[in-house]
Amino acid sequence: MARNKQRDRTATAGPVVQTVDGGLAELIPDRERPRGWTLLIDGAPQSHVDLDDPAHLSFEYQRRLGHIVDLVAPPNRPLQVVHLGGGAFTLARYVAATRPRSTQQIVELDGSLVQLVRRELPLDSGARIRVRSTDARAGLGKVQDGWADLVVADVFSGARTPAHLTSTEFLGEVRRVLRPGGFYAANLADGPPLAHLRGQIATAAAVFPELALTADPTVLRGRRFGNAVLLASDVPLPVAELTRRVAGDPHAGRVEHGRALADFTGGATPVTDASAKPSPVPPASVFR
Repeated sequence: MARNKQRDRTATAGPVVQTVDGGLAELIPDRERPRGWTLLIDGAPQSHVDLDDPAHLSFEYQRRLGHIVDLVAPPNRPLQVVHLGGGAFTLARYVAATRPRSTQQIVELDGSLVQLVRRELPLDSGARIRVRSTDARAGLGKVQDGWADLVVADVFSGARTPAHLTSTEFLGEVRRVLRPGGFYAANLADGPPLAHLRGQIATAAAVFPELALTADPTVLRGRRFGNAVLLASDVPLPVAELTRRVAGDPHAGRVEHGRALADFTGGATPVTDASAKPSPVPPASVFR
């Protein structure tokens, strides 16, 4: 009976606030969507979920990750996906809704957050989703060689990507887990002078032969702090279709690849475990 009440939770119930391992978690109702919720950690927006429509992606970067999910394989074909970073399980819900019978693994270090999301925003009982409460890199190390069609990295601690998830050694583990022809997608955050973003492109280029980057043009021009989604594979990427979809988003983005992306990288060098640093701290104005 209690489980049914949890499933009937609507955004009219008011905010849910709880201290988790990573800080203060808030689930804020979406007044425009009866069962829509935004997850914030220490005031930083992390995820948006609509329990009535899990295929709805609200955040710009999540929409771009959704486009990648759509393009990894022909429509409706089930995928095997590893999600590094769970948040409110938004993208895993999207995969389950758009590609039934997919098998997914979520690796989320914050066990208290996992419990909160499971309780307040429960997953569909038919979704084939396993959640592990452990470090992203440690969890990735437990995935068998060549298992995944897609690995998604969306890991932030204190609004920063941890240093050990930015190196060539980390990406070597990602490539080990991917099947031939599989895709890696990462949500990256940076602002002027974009040194972190350029370094992450150079790092990915040292491991994967094919790269593309999509973001708001103002972020790519270094005019403001924001998110960029990096896509990598060992096979040619669906750049034309990704460009078309990103251009049609409510907040249109741009896709860089090939020579233009190499020029954007500007001679940055790959990051190793020995030289890795967390992504930069976002300015306070980002979350206002």
